[in-house]
Amino acid sequence: MKPIVNFSLKSVLQYVVVFLLCISSNQVFSQIYEPVKWTTSVEKISETEYNLIATAIIEKDWHIYSQNVEPGGPIPTTFYFTENETFSLVGKVIEEEGHTKQDETFNMKVKSFDNRAKFQQQVKVKEGTKKVEGSVEFMVCKDTRCLPPTEVDLVFDLTKAKKVKKKVENKSKKGLLTIFFLAFLSGFAALLTPCVFPMIPMTVSFFTKQSKNRSQGIRNAIIFGVSIIAIYVGLGLLVSLTGRSEDLNALSTNVWFNLIFFILLVVFAVSFLGAFELTLPSSWGTKIDAQADKGGLIGIFFMALALAIVSFSCTGPIVGTLLVEAASKGGIAPIFGMLGFSMAIALPFTLFAIFPGWMNSLPKSGGWLNTVKVVLGFLELALAFKFLSNADMVLNLHLLEREVFIAIWIAIFGTLALYLFGKIRLPHDSPLTHISVGRLSLGLISLSFTLYMLPGLWGAPLNLISAFPPPQEYSESPYGVGYQRSISSFVSSVNSGNSIKGDQGGKGLPEGAHLKPPHDIMVFDDYDKGVAYAKEVNKPVLIDFTGKACVNCRKMEQNVWAKDKVLSVLKNEVVLISLYVDDKRALEEDEIVESKLRPGKKLRYIGQKWSELQTIKYQTNSQPYYVLMDTNEENLIDPVAYTPDVDEYYNWLKEGVKSFK
Repeated sequence: MKPIVNFSLKSVLQYVVVFLLCISSNQVFSQIYEPVKWTTSVEKISETEYNLIATAIIEKDWHIYSQNVEPGGPIPTTFYFTENETFSLVGKVIEEEGHTKQDETFNMKVKSFDNRAKFQQQVKVKEGTKKVEGSVEFMVCKDTRCLPPTEVDLVFDLTKAKKVKKKVENKSKKGLLTIFFLAFLSGFAALLTPCVFPMIPMTVSFFTKQSKNRSQGIRNAIIFGVSIIAIYVGLGLLVSLTGRSEDLNALSTNVWFNLIFFILLVVFAVSFLGAFELTLPSSWGTKIDAQADKGGLIGIFFMALALAIVSFSCTGPIVGTLLVEAASKGGIAPIFGMLGFSMAIALPFTLFAIFPGWMNSLPKSGGWLNTVKVVLGFLELALAFKFLSNADMVLNLHLLEREVFIAIWIAIFGTLALYLFGKIRLPHDSPLTHISVGRLSLGLISLSFTLYMLPGLWGAPLNLISAFPPPQEYSESPYGVGYQRSISSFVSSVNSGNSIKGDQGGKGLPEGAHLKPPHDIMVFDDYDKGVAYAKEVNKPVLIDFTGKACVNCRKMEQNVWAKDKVLSVLKNEVVLISLYVDDKRALEEDEIVESKLRPGKKLRYIGQKWSELQTIKYQTNSQPYYVLMDTNEENLIDPVAYTPDVDEYYNWLKEGVKSFK
């Protein structure tokens, strides 16, 4: 235990000030005050990591001080832990925000806590440890009265710890904002289709003419907009509630889901291109219109519902795409997606009703609306092949390899460019006498994108679309056209300082390892074999929870792992184990066990085994997810999820490696 009294001049002066204050208030010996009570609790992060929580319950009008106090101020709150072989501290004690104000007692600004203060210290313990002991020294004051510094012993009972999800750096908030933003843009695109755009002046005209005064018209328009948002958000809520989060999260790796959605997107695309119209039963529209005629708030709501039904042929494919894509993220993502989409649809109706003069600035309906619809059709068609590619990779069929996928996209966007340049005319197009500047610009963008993808047929990385095509190793020529890399050449290229151990005399790679093209990163796809090799070469282990159909995993591998400084760490300083949670290869008979998450069901596939490992050990089921641990399978640093910033990911790797050393 660290000594409480430090006989420095500053400390002596602090104690003298406190003592004099207590005497001046005539309270030192007349009454015993105990205005602060301390309680302890524990949160379990993992089998070896805990958060120790000390909470101060402070009586009214009293306060204690922060851990950080400037010289000349009060005695700071200080925690003491005697580290031994049973536990070690991780970082420093974390305190709450508190409040900083002028303290009349010490005539300076000081951070303090009233009523309640919570402090937290993370520790790493050895297996079997049941408690951690420490103490806290603090000073409590009231107006111009202070009590002498007090030390209280603290005991943290690990056997009563409450299990919590590990606090790791995650991008969930950013992910939801991204979904919202993309959905908003999709809603704006749907707004510019022939099913929705002409409805704006018609609806606004109705509100302005049928309302008794302008304020009533504005109120009705706002209610109409809110009703649109409520309808679509309700749809998103329904999707969120139809399955458990782990089921929704698993959609992106499900073969049948990807195949069905591929077919749906192709149908949507063909509809947008003009082959046929997708419509809901006409009886639905008739019944809704009858309800809308009743007027009042209910009538306005049914007008919004009628708009959703009438515009379904244009909005349905976009809404369907957004919902399933958002649902694959799990949680409340579908709600955020529908909120963004519906806001983009509702805002114009509301704003034009409030400011009807703006209607004069709206472009007139015409052939350009159908052009928007056709462009969306081409985009839907391109996206459809992403889902077909997912199914192909999960089944490992190699029917839609990287080169084939890129060739299909080149054909789609090349044809789109020809359409925009007026060289192709589809069923519902108006005669084209000239090309507008906007259409020409879109055509040039599509043509440029097509030319950009051409080198991808010969092995170029195509970083702009890294999330969509299959990874480099899932191709006819993983190292580029005309070049093959052999294992023997890889082994011979490794210098003596980094020679591979356990490779049976340098004739090959360790058991269970393979080379990941195009950068020749040695990867294990078996947990036990990878850990065993790490022990042999005394290197930390990097676990990569990934998926063959994982979009962000491909982004990380192509845009982050490929950078020189990150690549150097992956190849030389860690043992990489990639565990595919959607690996459909069957487990050996002696490996088939009952699921711990779903009693009564068996784990029959390799991917199920890794998925359950991630969920149980790390309380998360999203990919990518990266864990750096030592050869005793203890975490060296907090795991991270999708981290597209190269420097951030590199620093995380280096910090973990440093902890190992």
